[in-house]
Amino acid sequence: MPNKAKGYIAIPSILKVEAGVLDHIGDFLKNADLKKVVIFFGNGLIDMFGSRVMESLRVAGVEVLEYQELDTVCLPDITALAFSMPSEAQAVIGLGGGKVIDAAKYCGFLQKLPFISVPTSASSDGFSSASASLIVNGHRKSVPAKMAYGILVDTQVISSAPEKFLYSGIGDMVSKITALYDWQFEEDHGYGEVNDFAMMVAKKAVNSFVRTPYESISEPLFLKELLDSLAMSGIANEIAGSSAPTSGSEHLISHALDKLLEQPQLHGIQVGIATYLMAVVQNHRYQRIDTVFTKTGFWEYVKTLGLDAQDFYRAIDMAPSIKPFRHTYLHEEYYRNIAKDLLTTDEKLKAIWK
Repeated sequence: MPNKAKGYIAIPSILKVEAGVLDHIGDFLKNADLKKVVIFFGNGLIDMFGSRVMESLRVAGVEVLEYQELDTVCLPDITALAFSMPSEAQAVIGLGGGKVIDAAKYCGFLQKLPFISVPTSASSDGFSSASASLIVNGHRKSVPAKMAYGILVDTQVISSAPEKFLYSGIGDMVSKITALYDWQFEEDHGYGEVNDFAMMVAKKAVNSFVRTPYESISEPLFLKELLDSLAMSGIANEIAGSSAPTSGSEHLISHALDKLLEQPQLHGIQVGIATYLMAVVQNHRYQRIDTVFTKTGFWEYVKTLGLDAQDFYRAIDMAPSIKPFRHTYLHEEYYRNIAKDLLTTDEKLKAIWK
């Protein structure tokens, strides 16, 4: 792989988002001349997908040096795991949800090995991002990693995952609307500079998604559009050299909830709610977000969760401290007060609290 140099932007060398991908993983790796691999599966996924993956690799002549299930994202565990991998490994495969994707991604980063991302749910853009969400000193933290060398997504597998993961992915995808507005807000107020190309890629990703025609969120076209758009979001971050194109005030609220709550909701669920809230604060495209959430069933699902408005109230106040070097709408007290007031005055938000 080329060395990182000035002006160089990492993009996946392998990108497949289609039905049946799982049965051809071996071919994709063989064509990339990756013949010795380590595989980390999410909890319970060896039984579900192990035989298909192993057979595909065996037929293609790709040797599996080690494989195991993984259910930790604690930094000491992942570090120990990375440095215990066989020295002849040429790639690290992470197959599963966010936890194992982040863990395998960071192992590859530490060992300077290509990381192959094989997500089994569309719950966030983490499968395509260049950062990993790990537990550091008891707290979840986003740490630098590396863009996946390969992204292999089987849409049939994604469609079989529980619907809550799709709702989470929908929430994370529409968040680019408010994140981009926050990024422009920062530049307009003298706190940084927008990368126009990254802005364009992220805008195209979210606009393509929210304009997709569909009758059901389980339709192949809808799933492919969601996954393609999430993948493009990760590339927008790589271009920008930060998460600014895809993570703004709405993500700060979610990260604050992660700190405040003993059992937070899925990342994209929290982000989605916060996205609608912040879109109203920004007075920008909140009707479009409401339409997506209504038509997909996101709002109806959220109503079943027993959420407390007071948790979001506290998260709004905490939000600026999550990333004090940013300057989103929530970094200004005026907009924090508007956001807190909306929790109990906006009709859509009033309907989701317990």
